[in-house]
Amino acid sequence: MSSAARTYLLNNAGVMLLGPFSSARHADYRTMVEANLLGAITATEVFLDQLKDGGGDLVNISSVAGRTARAANGVYAATKWGINGWSESLRQELLPDVRVTLIEPGVVDTDLPSHITDETTRNAVQSLYDTATVTPEEVAEIISFVLSRPRHLAINEVLLRPADQLG
Repeated sequence: MSSAARTYLLNNAGVMLLGPFSSARHADYRTMVEANLLGAITATEVFLDQLKDGGGDLVNISSVAGRTARAANGVYAATKWGINGWSESLRQELLPDVRVTLIEPGVVDTDLPSHITDETTRNAVQSLYDTATVTPEEVAEIISFVLSRPRHLAINEVLLRPADQLG
């Protein structure tokens, strides 16, 4: 692959199944870990040789939850903290040939609350999402900006939130 044809890998796993802990929740938690963490790791490993050969970019989508854990979202937060650690390790391993960027959005206007299985938690999260002012297109613009920077510049992390989101 020529240096002009760069390879991009965007890992965007975002499953959030929240609710009170019980042994019945084990399957939901396993699904969340497999999608949010193992999915990104597997996708990266599948395309890693192409990324290295092409001098590409790896963009992992995490969450503000990768920095701030809250009651009732421990497993979700753990998967996002895992993506943060995975991204930093890859950054150190792959530079300068592959730039690794971690995007950590807060509330984005998506259907994520519809995937929450616990009704009380879903309703609480939905109230945040009902007022979401950041769009997926705005996140895509930020990713586009990061990828368009000259190769000598690596933007390692971008933390973004709606201006009125406190945590």
